Amino acid sequence: MTHRASRPRLLGLGVLIALAVGGSTATAGGMPRPGGDRPNILWITCEDISPNLGCYGDPYAVTPNIDRLASEGIRYRHAFAPIGVCAPARSTIITGMFPPSIGTQHMRCEGQLPEGVRCFSEYLRRAGYYCTNNVKTDYNFTYPPDTWDDSSNRATFRDRGEGQPFFAIFNFTSCHESQIRLPEAQYQERVADFSPEELHDPAEAPVPPYHPDTPAVRRDWARYADMITFMDKQVGEVLRQLEDDGLADDTIVFFYSDHGAGMPRDKRWLYDSSTRVPFIVRFPEKYAHLAPAGAGEATDRLVSFVDLAPTVLSLAGVEVPDHMQGLAFLGEQQEEPRTYVHGFRDRMDERYDLLRMVRDEKYKYIRNYLSQMPYFHHQFIGYMYLMPTMQDWQTLADAGNLAGPAANWMTLSKPVEELYDVEVDPFEVNNLALDPEYRETLDRLRGELRRWQAEIIDLGLLHEADMRTRFGAGSPYDGARRDRGGYPIDRVLDAAELAGRGDPSDVATLAALLDDADPGVRWWGATGLAIRGASSLPVSLRLVAALDDPSPWVRVAAADALCRLDRTDEAVPALIQALGDANDWVRLAAINVLDRLDDRATGAGPSLRAALEDANPYVVRVAEHAVEAFEGGE
Repeated sequence: MTHRASRPRLLGLGVLIALAVGGSTATAGGMPRPGGDRPNILWITCEDISPNLGCYGDPYAVTPNIDRLASEGIRYRHAFAPIGVCAPARSTIITGMFPPSIGTQHMRCEGQLPEGVRCFSEYLRRAGYYCTNNVKTDYNFTYPPDTWDDSSNRATFRDRGEGQPFFAIFNFTSCHESQIRLPEAQYQERVADFSPEELHDPAEAPVPPYHPDTPAVRRDWARYADMITFMDKQVGEVLRQLEDDGLADDTIVFFYSDHGAGMPRDKRWLYDSSTRVPFIVRFPEKYAHLAPAGAGEATDRLVSFVDLAPTVLSLAGVEVPDHMQGLAFLGEQQEEPRTYVHGFRDRMDERYDLLRMVRDEKYKYIRNYLSQMPYFHHQFIGYMYLMPTMQDWQTLADAGNLAGPAANWMTLSKPVEELYDVEVDPFEVNNLALDPEYRETLDRLRGELRRWQAEIIDLGLLHEADMRTRFGAGSPYDGARRDRGGYPIDRVLDAAELAGRGDPSDVATLAALLDDADPGVRWWGATGLAIRGASSLPVSLRLVAALDDPSPWVRVAAADALCRLDRTDEAVPALIQALGDANDWVRLAAINVLDRLDDRATGAGPSLRAALEDANPYVVRVAEHAVEAFEGGE
């Protein structure tokens, strides 16, 4: 990992130790230093919206309060979450580290912080800041008790000590994905005080080209816009409170969303509609010298959520810890602008997937490591399918009534690589990965992705069950660095890249990986053969032998490959056995394979019904979906 000390800064730290906290700035350990008044810092955050605001040029939006904030602050046009879903994105924000580096990349996992790593608010508290969070945490790990002075739905900066600077978060869930599909009575209550001009007409809703244009889709987009308008009113209330308390002149205000829009194909993926967020920072006059531009202006600087923690510490005069992987983009410790932002998608609720992304100002590269998996079909995420748009989309797909980009999203597999010119193709529907004209760009971004994965030691290349057990007690981050031989990242990367290439000549090499000493390499060998669907007798026999592998996740991957060769007689018993494994994530992997078999999983019915009582709620979700398909097949 690159240490912070090795990176060039625009300004020196100038860290001096003083004796008193009041009116001073501080080092990462909480020791104060002189430096004049410290700013209050207020974060107003919301959920599940893209830059669908008037200040970002959206004519459908009704957002006067946020627009006013933007006219007084700076708009960031290239601010990105590393993933289009809340918990891993929030894990990134609170630690200043990439979740695939610390093992918190899976949706709603229970990770473990590396030794010596703390939530960034704890460093602020050591420096004398009063830190509150109202109210969502959702960090993918249990946060230490010293993280907040108050984290509750009553938390407010008003409870700080006299003269004490504050860092406060107000998070609004009113535009979350779930609010788009509110029951009608609740929706009407939500918009009861809207003027006619504030309500959004579904007939005028802008439908992106990857969505089918149906009344339900238009209604969802209209209600998405309505919820943003409601949230805008909440933002206005917080800003008025700040003014009423006489604090606006001493407070730097941030506004942003935790990721992009909460609509299908937007949320949970790595496209700009999923990762690009509205991001506004307002500096009062006394701190205007810290602003990168004038009030009402915009900047094209690339910003990633991993940069937020070091940036807040920089603004507060707190030394940025070496373990943080982000780059401060404001304050005394700001660094050179980044060239790339990076992203990831791993297990999403009950379904496994593995994608990585790198983007510069013009191009986006996505690597689908599990290209044999579809985008949606047979990747049934129960929560996502509650959205009327998703239901309409699936119905049209089942009837064969889709065309163009909307149809592309219902194919049974994904391309290995995706490349988009996001300036020309902002909806990212024209994949340029196979276009020879863009080969140089493809190679450059492909190389940058590998460099980043090696630098952060990407733990997502291991199956979740492997990552949770390989390093014994303690954080996977610490384990991977304590014994580099215990996680041969370069060899695992080589195996992962080989597995996804799609070249038939790789089959023998992939089969040979089944004999490797490392279970991560063996897992990629079996997974690569599942991607290929290679049907030669020698390969099939190697896969049958792998059903006795000492690592259960390798056995599941080998069974998956055999199922894709229609050798379910050998594979299904191994999957049924895996459903009884002590490891939650082995059971989840096994039931995902069984669910994809539909009525071909002969004999699995009793085990699937038993899984309805599993201790892992994600196993239960898949079991509910699978049992419905299998009940008639016994």
